Amino acid sequence: MTVVLCGIGADSTNVGTLAPIRTDGTFEYVPIPEKTETTEELTFGTWPLSTGETAADLTSSIRPRPITEPAFRTDPEEWPLHHDPNFEALTYGEHRPAYVDRLSRLSSGDLVGFYAGLRDEEGRAHRYLIGWFSVEQVHLVDPGDRAAARRAFAACPENAHAKRAEGDEPYVDDRRIAVVEGREPGGLVERDPLRLSEYAVAPGNSVAQYYLRGSVRDALRVTEGRENMQFKPAYLCECPAAGFAERVDALR
Repeated sequence: MTVVLCGIGADSTNVGTLAPIRTDGTFEYVPIPEKTETTEELTFGTWPLSTGETAADLTSSIRPRPITEPAFRTDPEEWPLHHDPNFEALTYGEHRPAYVDRLSRLSSGDLVGFYAGLRDEEGRAHRYLIGWFSVEQVHLVDPGDRAAARRAFAACPENAHAKRAEGDEPYVDDRRIAVVEGREPGGLVERDPLRLSEYAVAPGNSVAQYYLRGSVRDALRVTEGRENMQFKPAYLCECPAAGFAERVDALR
């Protein structure tokens, strides 16, 4: 049994800020802005926060395509979210090659976990494990395989990649896509997400960066994924899915 940890969530590259984690252990999860047309109805202005505000109250600007868009846009109130992962429907989709490769190795009963950047009340940012769910099936869609796309989107209609597709044509049709169909148990953690990162200067460097904590690497038996967490690598963990929650609790 295997666990794959995936980096998700809005951050300074696409909304100019990080969602908060508070001293009482509560936090906010905000998805990234959608890059293309979608049937998703949730927007920054309707995504609720635990404070009674919305995600639009966290930021006044967005940049849906951080790599190709030099400037941030304003007024994100009505901008749709790329609701991925969907913790209510228990589904997650990916087209980043390293992510797809690791997700493709998951089988029924394995776990997919999710970490996001959060900023504490003292201003320090870190990567935190904020939730996970069990895997029912991973649907793989090769470029141009419309039949596979139809099956994947039919199995997971609430998946963000299904909502951005035009019929059976994925938004990204020149890459392999993984659509994870999940099952219980799973969801966001209620509070006290596990901090995965440490802020340190690596040997040979002069500038501190964020790295995977050694205690996390060892306890979860991470076998693939960069130590440097800046670009949200996907981590393959050879720890058993059974008892994963207990391992996470022991690391807190």
